[in-house]
Amino acid sequence: MAVPKRKTSKARRDKRRSAVWKLEAPAMSKCDNCGAYKAPHKVCKNCGFYKGVEVLKIDAE
Repeated sequence: MAVPKRKTSKARRDKRRSAVWKLEAPAMSKCDNCGAYKAPHKVCKNCGFYKGVEVLKIDAE
C-alpha cells in the first residue's frame, strides 16, 4: 500500500480544497425582443420569445 513520505502541510492541503468553494455568477444574455436578461438558449420569461419567434403567449398585465 502506498504511504506518503511526508505530511501534507495545511497550506498545501487548503490550496487544493479552495477551488470547491468558489461561486460563479450564472451566465445571462439579453433578450433580442424586449432586452430583459435571460438564461442563454432558453425562452424569455418576460416576453415569451426565443430566437425572434414567439413561443409562449404572455398576458400583458
